[in-house]
Amino acid sequence: MSASHPTHPERSTSAPARVYRLVRLCVHLIHGCFYVGVLFPFLNSRLRFRAIRLWSKKLLRILHVRYTVRGHLPAGTPTLIVSNHVSWLDIWVINSVIGVRFVAKSDIRRWPIVGFLVKGAGTIFIERDKRHDTARTNRSIVRALTHAEYVAIFPEGTRVAHGARPPLQSGFAGLYKLLGLPVVPVAVNSGPLYHRLWKRPGTITLHFGEPIEPGLPREEIEARVHAAINVLNT
Repeated sequence: MSASHPTHPERSTSAPARVYRLVRLCVHLIHGCFYVGVLFPFLNSRLRFRAIRLWSKKLLRILHVRYTVRGHLPAGTPTLIVSNHVSWLDIWVINSVIGVRFVAKSDIRRWPIVGFLVKGAGTIFIERDKRHDTARTNRSIVRALTHAEYVAIFPEGTRVAHGARPPLQSGFAGLYKLLGLPVVPVAVNSGPLYHRLWKRPGTITLHFGEPIEPGLPREEIEARVHAAINVLNT
């Protein structure tokens, strides 16, 4: 499957147009805070994730972000999604295609506005400096998957520069073994287009790889995931 999601044609942006876009962005963020703070407590997970997808799509339209999707989306069974992470756009591009609960460092929870949004959207936070917090995080992941929610992690541990290929964090193999579920690798190449708040001209590719079966030895699962999430990292 390959689907293209164009926005407006690429062109140079005038100062008034940038101001207008910034105002639209601020209004959209306020709407997002209203959704997660007021509406989400009364919605089931299906409706929440639908709202997240629609909100993310509109955010990308406001920012004039173009993206295309390759591969096949997960089939609807409990699945762990693993992705590379090269820019702040990755989360919103993935969520515009498939609503997921991300696992993220706890620092983000304290960011103004964004922290409130991602917490309300169901992000699972982990205290990286507390080793015992891994068990709590894993329980939260298992609980989400039990409720047929998609969970996404960045197995390289953090955002990395485009072209870099750091090894996977050791905790990924343990989580994979604990869950005993298929893993869907996702590759995104937003890095070359990222430039502060605005993106450079171009189209982001989001590539869904083939599901990787559970029960593989650690060396094999790490090698296959590492290769799959870096397939666009050239």
